[in-house]
Amino acid sequence: MQSQHYDVLIIGAGLSGIGTACHLSRECPDRRFAILERRDDVGGTWDLFRYPGIRSDSDMFSFGFNFRPWNGLKVLADGPAIRRYIGDTAAEFGVRDKIHFGVDLNDANWCSEQRRWTLQAKDTRTGEPRSYSCDYLISCTGYYDHHQGYTPEFPRLEQFGGRFIHPQQWPEDLDYRDKKVVVIGSGATAVTLVPALAGDAAHVTMLQRSPTYVLSIPAYDKISAILQKFLPERWVFRMARWRNIKLQRWMFKVSKRWPSLMRALYLRGVRKGLGEDFDMRHFTPDYMPWDQRLCAIPDDDLFDAIKSGKASVVTDQIESFTESGIRLKSGRELEADIIISATGLKLQVLGGMALRVDGEAVQVNRKLTYKAVLMEGVPNMSWIFGYTNAPWTLKADIAARYVCRLLNHMKRNNLRVSVAVDREGCAEETSVMSGLQSGYVQRGNDVLPRQGTRYPWRLLNDYEKDSKILLESPLLDGILQFESGSKSDPNFARAAEATVG
Repeated sequence: MQSQHYDVLIIGAGLSGIGTACHLSRECPDRRFAILERRDDVGGTWDLFRYPGIRSDSDMFSFGFNFRPWNGLKVLADGPAIRRYIGDTAAEFGVRDKIHFGVDLNDANWCSEQRRWTLQAKDTRTGEPRSYSCDYLISCTGYYDHHQGYTPEFPRLEQFGGRFIHPQQWPEDLDYRDKKVVVIGSGATAVTLVPALAGDAAHVTMLQRSPTYVLSIPAYDKISAILQKFLPERWVFRMARWRNIKLQRWMFKVSKRWPSLMRALYLRGVRKGLGEDFDMRHFTPDYMPWDQRLCAIPDDDLFDAIKSGKASVVTDQIESFTESGIRLKSGRELEADIIISATGLKLQVLGGMALRVDGEAVQVNRKLTYKAVLMEGVPNMSWIFGYTNAPWTLKADIAARYVCRLLNHMKRNNLRVSVAVDREGCAEETSVMSGLQSGYVQRGNDVLPRQGTRYPWRLLNDYEKDSKILLESPLLDGILQFESGSKSDPNFARAAEATVG
């Protein structure tokens, strides 16, 4: 089996992978690179999820790429529109023909002697083994398992006589017209599904263990629609992007600085959308804003579905499944023809691929990340990990540009290898996503890299500061170590000894 060699390999053809490839083609045009994708099309998350109503939970102006701003007026775009946007971006920047589809990676090994990565995979269509090698590896796989979502151990689930599904594996043949549907969950997927199903279903019940903050935002950007009449389109959408980034950052900071005030404002918006007579306990969380992500809905669509009587919310716990539905701990029984478990994700790093250095396994969950881009002690590797408290792509964009800066620095100075080394023992026991209390984050804490006690090993989650550091600050800081093309640096040799474990 012959191995295909590239200067750079990117794992994943989703939003992060396509964005990174576009930055690489623009800023490092002399690099020969390829994208390895398990699926048969671009899009990643947006190609995987096909449930009704699937849409972004961030506004598209800040969720889109900075080098190709979103140019529509729909603020929370649907899944097909986002998939087209990613595909059109790949085509426009000439990176689509660099994608190898149907590549299921299982192992990546760094060889210090050869100074290269070797990746083992199988073809998803034929099952035949495939092999690749590269000088530099970039993981753009996100943080959850694409094979299956998270479903709790529900008591007596096997008794249920209807259909039970997880949104991550939405069946194409599912007919929910005139059916009683129960959606278990209160996160972004649940608040999207309920209004999308309510139009055709007999009734949709959102069953939640505890409430989430729900924020209604305009479905269309009326300001940009007006400005389009007077200004060039590219100005209008760049202004919209700048405005929304500032607004989101302001809302996050204010929520952390004055949580009680913002809590009152968020709940006032819910009461306005549902009316004075609604039981607000169903939308009054027991935590402060941004301890978990907020759920955005367009133009009160969830609230309208509830007010119309086509949907309802129940806050309770499941005692057991029954043949005809769910029995709750309160004693009430919810009848259902279809039950949808919108109960979250299973966290996974590197798409489930094993990572090794000189044959020794790298324990990713014991590693730090350097500037949230490089993996501590792992040579010539970056991972693109977006924000969890802001649109993902904001961080993915600047992280990819930082990697391009690093690659260009290495080429200019005839450096073959780079590695970030923690010489001071900065690791904490909490993970890089520990700032969120969401269930899927707490469940997956053992899989993710560790948080550091201080920068550059600690995540800032601050777009302005991260932009300045990643795009402007000097690369050389004494922590990032290099090996030249001719003679090994003794500091690097000592760092390489600490790559495993």
